[in-house]
Amino acid sequence: MGRGRVELKRIENKINRQVTFSKRRNGLLKKAYELSVLCDAEVALIIFSSRGKLYEFGSSGMSKTLERYQRCCFTPQDNSLERETQNWYQEVTKLKAKYETLQRTQ
Repeated sequence: MGRGRVELKRIENKINRQVTFSKRRNGLLKKAYELSVLCDAEVALIIFSSRGKLYEFGSSGMSKTLERYQRCCFTPQDNSLERETQNWYQEVTKLKAKYETLQRTQ
């Protein structure tokens, strides 16, 4: 049975606020982990407490996810398609070289 809605306003009692922060932070980190595992999603979560303490979760490494985010958000979409095409071309070239090496060793 659920508890009902909680009125969203700042918790004035310092101790209650800290307890709520800890519980909800842990719940949020758990949800981020579950989303990454169940849906095979790349998830990054950054939390700063009111005291400035850092909490983070990165399913495939925080820096890798942040770099991917910056590539997606800060480059024009036309360039990203061109870049993706170049990446696929490089991947094909690598696989061809690997295939030729395996053929020679056989």
